[in-house]
Amino acid sequence: MTRWHFIGVGGSGMAPVAHLTAARGIEISGSDRAASKYFLALQESGANVVVGHDPSLVDGADAVVVSTAIRDTNPELARARELGIPVKHMSEALVEAFAGKRIVAVAGTHGKTTTSAMVVRALHGAGIDASFMIGAKVFGVDGAVAGGYVGASDVAVVEADESNGSFLRYHPEVGIVLNMEPDHLDFHGSVEALYGAFREFMGTCGTVVACAEDATVMTTAAHAGTTVVTYGAESSAADVRVGPRSLSAAGRTWDLDVPIPGAHNRLNAAAAIEAAVLMGADRDLAVAALAGFSGTGRRFQLRGEAAGVRVIDDYAHHPTEVAAVISAARDAGAGRLVVLFQPALFTRTLEHRQAFADALSIPDADIVMAGVYGDREDPIPGVTSQSVVDLMRLPESSTARAVEDLEEAAHEAARLARPGDTLLTVGSGTVTKAPDWILADLAGGQDGVS
Repeated sequence: MTRWHFIGVGGSGMAPVAHLTAARGIEISGSDRAASKYFLALQESGANVVVGHDPSLVDGADAVVVSTAIRDTNPELARARELGIPVKHMSEALVEAFAGKRIVAVAGTHGKTTTSAMVVRALHGAGIDASFMIGAKVFGVDGAVAGGYVGASDVAVVEADESNGSFLRYHPEVGIVLNMEPDHLDFHGSVEALYGAFREFMGTCGTVVACAEDATVMTTAAHAGTTVVTYGAESSAADVRVGPRSLSAAGRTWDLDVPIPGAHNRLNAAAAIEAAVLMGADRDLAVAALAGFSGTGRRFQLRGEAAGVRVIDDYAHHPTEVAAVISAARDAGAGRLVVLFQPALFTRTLEHRQAFADALSIPDADIVMAGVYGDREDPIPGVTSQSVVDLMRLPESSTARAVEDLEEAAHEAARLARPGDTLLTVGSGTVTKAPDWILADLAGGQDGVS
């Protein structure tokens, strides 16, 4: 039997690809440095995955699958190359797992995960049992493992990643482009190259569903040489119009109920519904399905409430995303905020630290900045959370501080919270551990909570 070995198998993107590969009848094995929730989900499904990297784990494998985060110095990757075992990027493995499927690929700087899950909800609600690969747990889908699901139809939904150019591999029937902003320049090298990759992605799509609110998306789509369908709230020329509680398309208007807050999520819902319709879904059923959307892991996810404080966890890691999650919290009726933010990647923090400072310079809030989560990067001298705090221009009603250690930062955030506050834990790294510490502190009635 063919065996593929997945290095870093517990990653949010790698775990669903491993699950989908196993569904094709390929034996999988995998390793990771720690047992993440995605790792444990695979383990519970019966997958042969272990904690720790050991070169001998790749012996006898027919292929080794890696993500961009795996460094060349990884002992398993080095062993695979020494033995001449083929090494595949996880996006290549996904293309093979979805061979023969009609694909919807969701791209953009922000909102890919939530919108991909919305597409799934719209399709499933319309009776199309679509497979999917999404980089987070999708709530309300039985049979999913991590963010991967094997459906009975010929349709698949993919969260398409621009960070490493892998979104160019999918050649989708329908592609969604939500927005375009400078990010991942460590890979692309320049803004022009990044936008060129988006243009190339659009050119691989049969139809592009493009956001009319984003001038860069519209300019790029106009030069992509493919069919374009637009959506927006402000543009009267958009094919699909989004109101505060309505959706208009094809000469009709529907009530649009989106259970998660934020104007950006109403736009995401419109894109998802249009993509589902282009794949054959009935629009009435697709619109109705969004009213039951349960969300995804780490996307404005309520982790708990204690001592009168609601704790919400979100994956936002770009300044625009940070501003959007704060706006969504305000839209949801949050008053005073405590925000624990962990910047991710030194290069991104260097590139955007003024924008991060601006996004976090908000009224009626206490801001706690944990140390930068470097992940695959080495530190850059002078690029610290304190360097972001130093650039903030805070109203008198707000405070900000840098606390390098994440657990200490979580305790500080809990100390600052008062009954009636909303506490946001924000970032794409290990900050997802913080809500448990915070809720324990709040429940224990530590300083700052009454």
